[in-house]
Amino acid sequence: MRSSSRTTLRQLWWSPLVCFGAAWTFSLTDVGRELENHALDLCTRFRLGFQPPPDPRLAIVLFEDDTEARLGKPWPVDRQYHAQMTQVLALAGARQVAWDVILDSSREGEGDALLAQIAEAANGAGVPVVSAGVTNAEPTGAVPGREGPTKPLTHVAGDIRRISGDKHGFIPYPQLRAVSLYGFADAHPGSDGIRREIPLVVRVGTEVFPSLSLQIILAHYGVKSDDVRVRLGDALSFPAAGRTIRVPIDQNGNLLINYRYDKIGHATDFPVYGYGALLIGLSQVHLEEKKPEPPPPDMKGRIVLLGQTVTGKADVGPSPLRDLTPLTFVVANVVNNVLADDFARRAPPWAVWLGALLVGCLWIAFVADRSVLILCGSAILSMMAFVSAEVWPWVWGSWWVPAIAPLTGLGALQFITIGRRVWQEQKAKQEIKGMFGSYVSPELVDRMIKSEQRPQLGGHEEEITAYFSDIQGYSTFSEKLPPDRLVKLLNEYLTACTDTVQGEGGTLDKYIGDAVVAIFGAPMALPDHAYRACLAAVRVQAHLDELRAKWDAEGDLWPEGVRKMRSRIGLNSGSAIIGNMGSRTRFSYTMTGDNVNLAARMESGAKSWGAYIMCTEATRAACEKHGGDRVVFRPLARIVVMGRTLAVPVYEIVGLKEEIAPRTRECLGLFAQALDRFYARDWDGAQAGFRRSAELEPLVPGLAPGVKGNPSLIYQGLVEEYRQMKLPDDWDGVHVMQHK
Repeated sequence: MRSSSRTTLRQLWWSPLVCFGAAWTFSLTDVGRELENHALDLCTRFRLGFQPPPDPRLAIVLFEDDTEARLGKPWPVDRQYHAQMTQVLALAGARQVAWDVILDSSREGEGDALLAQIAEAANGAGVPVVSAGVTNAEPTGAVPGREGPTKPLTHVAGDIRRISGDKHGFIPYPQLRAVSLYGFADAHPGSDGIRREIPLVVRVGTEVFPSLSLQIILAHYGVKSDDVRVRLGDALSFPAAGRTIRVPIDQNGNLLINYRYDKIGHATDFPVYGYGALLIGLSQVHLEEKKPEPPPPDMKGRIVLLGQTVTGKADVGPSPLRDLTPLTFVVANVVNNVLADDFARRAPPWAVWLGALLVGCLWIAFVADRSVLILCGSAILSMMAFVSAEVWPWVWGSWWVPAIAPLTGLGALQFITIGRRVWQEQKAKQEIKGMFGSYVSPELVDRMIKSEQRPQLGGHEEEITAYFSDIQGYSTFSEKLPPDRLVKLLNEYLTACTDTVQGEGGTLDKYIGDAVVAIFGAPMALPDHAYRACLAAVRVQAHLDELRAKWDAEGDLWPEGVRKMRSRIGLNSGSAIIGNMGSRTRFSYTMTGDNVNLAARMESGAKSWGAYIMCTEATRAACEKHGGDRVVFRPLARIVVMGRTLAVPVYEIVGLKEEIAPRTRECLGLFAQALDRFYARDWDGAQAGFRRSAELEPLVPGLAPGVKGNPSLIYQGLVEEYRQMKLPDDWDGVHVMQHK
């Protein structure tokens, strides 16, 4: 070692310890972890060009928008379809049928019994049927493991309180859980919404159950719950195929997902099939003895995972490979990890930081006293070496070697050493430095530095009104229009909606196909945000009336569905998180939170009550606070939406006071009286009242374009339904919604 190197090492021996110590501290922060996660995502995308295809036994079937069009049924469909799908998959030789769908609530009709019957027959024929459950904080009326073949895992070593879960669980309806297996689909996203870890075991109360992914694997190998050994912080193991399969898990029972496959147009994508096309094709072959062209795909020996990705109802989220992907792919990747013995592993932190510290010391000893040019060149090379140390172990061995925090430490060390060297050289260039200072002002430098900073993710809590709208029956006419006319139609409709929303002070959040999502009350605070949102909803419907008249006047240019187009709007007011959200490279100003989800439920649930603008009690109260009685509301019901346990009073926004006809006012009065009788269980009085109000409804099927029902007609059906039911003594009129 040269004397100058020894001198430099004596002067800067502390710098590697300080820089890498600070970097290690940074790695423990949320920002540090998030950066490491995004770096891993980049490595995962880079790895696509080097990885093998997925296990050929896996196949994914998705209920998509195309399926709704093929079957003519919206999601969720009657379970007779699920029963038929299970039957034809079993007849086609599938190895297993796994439903990534929560089938908890019993439904009317024969679908429940038929699905359970088919599942039992399939299980008996050696084709296991597995469905999904999910944990819940509130009692659900069902106790996991009490009935049927699904049992808790009894051999668990470690503190089960650390396992993800809750006190209770939503599990398949009684007939199905009595004859088939289920696993829990709990999968909590990270701060950026991506699920990089997934519980392999789930806690329900004081018992531990397999996750959906694990249950699929156990069913595939025919492994019983008693044969599974769980050692938290080490591995989950079970005997299968003449060997012991070990799956690494952390102290919380989570598996680090080795996410390789998705549906992104890559050669190694999972095979994905449409629910409707597959059901029709297999049914023709195995039930109707036909030979369709083209023939349906070969399902023999396949583990078939079924999920749904219907627009507005999709069970989706971001993944390392895509901004939005069906969460069924998360389950599929976990199953593939186990089948292929292809697990992701974290490099030991001590090895990572010891190696980084050694590199830092070598840098100080052999490079720090070189010229600035050599320093910069070696800095680039060392950075590339660190990046390679993260990328290639992940590509070839699925070892996750964190690099962002060590790179941060190395960068700080290089900053110190290069800065020191620059300072030394600059002492001999004072004149040039003075000239530089005379040309560039400190203020200009500050502005330049600020302009190079990347936008930051983040949000804040704000009182807003969330606005969701969607076109009724969009798929029925969109498939009949050529692309250019469909685009023209959507542009005309969305322009009217957006101009109206923005005219009332709302902020456009996003378009989702034909759906419009908007925010009232952010980014600029609006004390009367609920009133403005209600006005916007009424005026959007008025503009749609004008558009229908225009389209009708254009004759055969538009199909009947366009000329009768109706839009449903949902509103809810309350606290939400507002801000820039997404990934560090792609984000948007948007809103999120429970109140936002409830607004979406208002839009999707309006159909069930024959309304075209539906809002919550919170929106009505906030609107009347600022707008008085100008906006006319009609109480519709007290409902419990999916995902919630508390009842929410909901209202129809009928219109503006100055525009309501006397006939409509009389209708609303009669409806209110009938609703009181309904809640009092005076079925005859309620039925008579709703029949009288139905005669005065402003929107009547057959008379108003596109109208298929109204609140009075809906309640006539409900009265007869409830008349036949044996209601509990404490029934308070609350209606539990069975779909989103």
